[in-house]
Parts: sequence; C-alpha cells; structure tokens
Amino acid sequence: MRQAITTLTVATHGQGLVEFTREILRWVEQTDIRDGLLTVFCRHTSASLLIQENAAPEVKTDLQHFFARLAPEDPRAYEHDDEGPDDMPAHLRTALTQVQLSIPVAGGRPVLGTWQGVYLFEHRRAPHRREIVLHLLGT
Repeated sequence: MRQAITTLTVATHGQGLVEFTREILRWVEQTDIRDGLLTVFCRHTSASLLIQENAAPEVKTDLQHFFARLAPEDPRAYEHDDEGPDDMPAHLRTALTQVQLSIPVAGGRPVLGTWQGVYLFEHRRAPHRREIVLHLLGT
C-alpha cells in the first residue's frame, strides 16, 4: 500500500458551487496510484463538498435556492452572528451537507459517473480561498 496527500486551494467568488474535478483528476494521475480510495476533505465550517451533476448549470442554481430557503439569512432566527448575518446559515448549510467525500480510484482515475463533478459549496457571501485536503491510499 502507498499513500499520497496534498492540499488544494479553491478560490470562491462568494456563495455558490465551484467545480474542481479537473484538479483532482490531475493530482490523482500524478500520484501513480492505480487503485485505492480517495478522501476529499474541506477544512472549513462554512463551506462543504458535493458530488453533483456537472452538465446542467441550472442544478447549481436550484441547489443554492433550495439551501437559501432551508437555512435563510434571518438575523432574528439565530444567536450566532460573529461574522455577520450569513455566518450561522453557512454553518447550518455545511451541517446539512458534508465536508468529506470518499471516492474509489480504479485504473488511475476517480470512479465518478458520466455527469458527476466534485464541487466546493461556498456558503458565505464574501469570496474565500478554501483549503481542500486530498488523501489517496492504494496500490
């Protein structure tokens, strides 16, 4: 068994989904690990990870609108607002999604479906630079 680890930085432009599948594919290829398990981990509490449809841009818009309704920016609804009115809703949206993904790797490539992409889901309004840790264990 071998393992490899790296940290990617994903820049966001505020709330929304940023696909970074290509960066993952490129890194996995460079590791020369053919078969194994890839862990993708987001080091933040106000952003999350999704594997989602990457062909129709409306999916991203609909997801954003859904989570805005589910965890609205309403200053009367939350006690925690240390970083502004989008702070607690961002934490709730992260709690409802995930900060870690496990993706099988076979033949030197992550085993993603035809229309699947890996996304950072930024829940804050301001732009951020998010750290994503990739860890690949395999042969």
